Amino acid sequence: MTDAETLSRGPRAYTAFIGIGLIAGLLSGLFGVGGGTVIVPLLVLFLHFNQRLGAGTSLAAIVPTATVGVISYAINDSVAWIPALILAAGSVVGAQIGTRMLPKISQTVLRWFFVGFLVVVIVSLFLVVPSRDAEFELQLLNGLALVVVGVATGILAGLIGVGGGVIVVPILMLAFGTSDLVAKGTSLLMMIPTAISGTVGNLRNRNVDLLAAAIVGVSACTTTALGAWLATLIDPTVGNMLFAAYLVVIAVQMAMKAIKGRKKKD
Repeated sequence: MTDAETLSRGPRAYTAFIGIGLIAGLLSGLFGVGGGTVIVPLLVLFLHFNQRLGAGTSLAAIVPTATVGVISYAINDSVAWIPALILAAGSVVGAQIGTRMLPKISQTVLRWFFVGFLVVVIVSLFLVVPSRDAEFELQLLNGLALVVVGVATGILAGLIGVGGGVIVVPILMLAFGTSDLVAKGTSLLMMIPTAISGTVGNLRNRNVDLLAAAIVGVSACTTTALGAWLATLIDPTVGNMLFAAYLVVIAVQMAMKAIKGRKKKD
């Protein structure tokens, strides 16, 4: 039995799973993300999951979290259903590609990839100018662009265990001119089939801790609606800045772990 397996069955771990879920659920509702940017690094850093197992477990936990988030945003008519389905179609394919690539990539490379992913997200958060009045107008060209975005997002989901909201939300606002609330609700809907598809692939490769995913996912559901409600109250620019600051901390932690992993190999 590995260290991760031993720790993941102790009282300390169960408490940690619940805490991770509560935080992930709040951020999921607040920012329209699946919570993978919280779940993966915390599982790796504090519960000693390896990066692959953390990614797979996170992706499974995202399914119930995103479902509750979609319901919360749909109540306020903040979900673009057709664009979400288009994104999902591409992301389902991409998730299968990502999960097939996952076992073939080294731990250190995967960590650096995750850091790079976070840097892109942080930069995009400062480029986006959130608007509550903007509307999404679906046309042929932007419909095809949504498919491309969906495939790319799915690959990221399969590789690093996120539903892709941290990519999709800024892109919908910046490139497609969507309001921040609709972007978040649409992102959450898109990531449900993405996470399911990626989880199926991860189960085949034994990259999922189902018990941990269940505890984290159920815990997250209890705070997702709260986060979605807060999203309607908080200034979107302030929200972006706070989220970016958090991601900087996570990126630094993961970069340090990647450096340590490389030194051990050397």
